[in-house]
Amino acid sequence: MTSTLRLAKITPDNFDVAIGLRVRPEQEHLVAPVVKSLAEAYVHPGIAWPRLIHDGDRAVGFLLAFFDIDWPGDGTGTDIRSGLWRLNIAAGEQGRGYGRFAVESVAAEIRRRGGTRLTTTWHPGKDGPEGFYLGLGFRPTGETSGSETVGELSLH
Repeated sequence: MTSTLRLAKITPDNFDVAIGLRVRPEQEHLVAPVVKSLAEAYVHPGIAWPRLIHDGDRAVGFLLAFFDIDWPGDGTGTDIRSGLWRLNIAAGEQGRGYGRFAVESVAAEIRRRGGTRLTTTWHPGKDGPEGFYLGLGFRPTGETSGSETVGELSLH
C-alpha cells in the first residue's frame, strides 16, 4: 500500500468512473453495483457517506458508509450504529490493501464523530468476504440482516 491512498467525494466529474467500477464476476452476487449504492446515498442523505477510493489518480474502489442509524428501525433510538454499508474493490485491484484502507478510513470517521464501534454485514459462504472482515478484527454479533451476517469492530 502506498502513501497516495485517499478518499474522494463523488462529484459530476468522477461519477462515470465511480459507476464503472466492477468487482470480480464471481463476486457480483455479493455486493450491489456502485450505481445502486449512489442511488441509496441520494435517498438517505443524512446518513450515507459515499466515497471513491483512489491510489494516486486511479480509482480503485468505492465505499458507502452510514452514520448514526437506528439499527433495529423501531424508533426507540436505543441501538444507534455507524459502519460500512458497501465496499467494492475493483476486480484488478483486490489484494493490495485497498479494502483495509477503506475500513480504516471509515473507522477513523466514526471515531471523529464520537463512535466506538463499526458495524458491517457480509454474505456468509466460501465466496464471501468473511475472512477479510474477520482478519481485520470484526467479530460476528450473532445477528443477521436478511441473509447476511452482522459483524462489529470495536474502535476503543
